[in-house]
Amino acid sequence: MSFFVAKNIHKTYGTLTLDCNLEVEENSFTCILGPSGSGKSTLLKIISGLEKNDSKDLQVFLDGKDITKTAVGKKNIGYIFQSNSLFQNMNVEENIAFGLICKGENKKTAFNKVHSILEEFNLSGFEKRSVQNLSGGEIQRVSLARTLICHPKLILFDEPLSALDESLRKKAAEKIKEYQKKYNFTAIMITHNLDEARYLSDKVYVLKNGRFIWNGKMNDFSASILD
Repeated sequence: MSFFVAKNIHKTYGTLTLDCNLEVEENSFTCILGPSGSGKSTLLKIISGLEKNDSKDLQVFLDGKDITKTAVGKKNIGYIFQSNSLFQNMNVEENIAFGLICKGENKKTAFNKVHSILEEFNLSGFEKRSVQNLSGGEIQRVSLARTLICHPKLILFDEPLSALDESLRKKAAEKIKEYQKKYNFTAIMITHNLDEARYLSDKVYVLKNGRFIWNGKMNDFSASILD
C-alpha cells in the first residue's frame, strides 16, 4: 500500500461532482493540477477531514493506518491554506508554538523549539514581530514552520503561492522544495499553475470537472493533457 491512500472521494456541489481516488508515495511531492472550480480545494478538505464526504464508503490511510474516522486534530496531517491563516492577535513565536501547546507541550519547551526552527527558516529576530507586519514570503515561511514543528506525516498545500507576485512565487516555491528535501516530508499541493507543478512535483494528478484525467511522473506530462 502507498504511504497515503484516499479511496471513494465523492462530493456533489452545484453542477460539479467530485469522484476520485488518490495515492501518494512517502517523502514525495505530489501536485494536483487543475483549473479553478475543478474540485481541488474540496478534495483536500475531504481527505483532511475538514469537509464531509457525501458517501459513507470513504477510506483514508496514512502510513498503513486507517484514519478515516480519526478526529481532524489527530490525523497527523498539516494543512497550509491559500490565504494567510496565521492568528492575527499572536506574534510570530506564538503562532508557531500554538500547535505544540495545543498538544500539551509546556510553554517553555515549546518556545525553545520555536527558536530553533526560526533559525532554520531564516527568521531569527522575528519572534515578537506582529504577523500583520510580515511580507508574503515571510508569511509562507512562518506558516510552514508552524506546520513542520509538529512533525506531521503529511502536509497539504492549498495553493499557498497564488497570492504572491511572480518573483516572490518563484522564491517561495524554491524554499518549499528546499525544506521538503531537508525535512523529507510527504506533500500534496493543489495548484492551477503549470510552472509550479513542474518545479515542485515528483508526480502530478490532473483534475478536470471533478475527476482525474491523468496521473504520472512530471517528466511524462504533456501540456496538451490540459486541452
